[in-house]
Amino acid sequence: MAVVVGAVLVGVLVLVLAGCGCVVWADRGGPPWARVVADLTIRAGEALRGYQRNRRRHRGSGGGGN
Repeated sequence: MAVVVGAVLVGVLVLVLAGCGCVVWADRGGPPWARVVADLTIRAGEALRGYQRNRRRHRGSGGGGN
């Protein structure tokens, strides 16, 4: 079980690093497919940031007097 979780985490890390590499490459005039991957990477980051904001906002209004 731990091996599977570790493999998934390594896979996610590889995807994140590849996406960041495509963002840099696309900014320097890379091929069209790199621009597509860069756009997807940026959108995923923005979606994750929005999710984190909503999560913090809802956690603060949990009725604990926050």
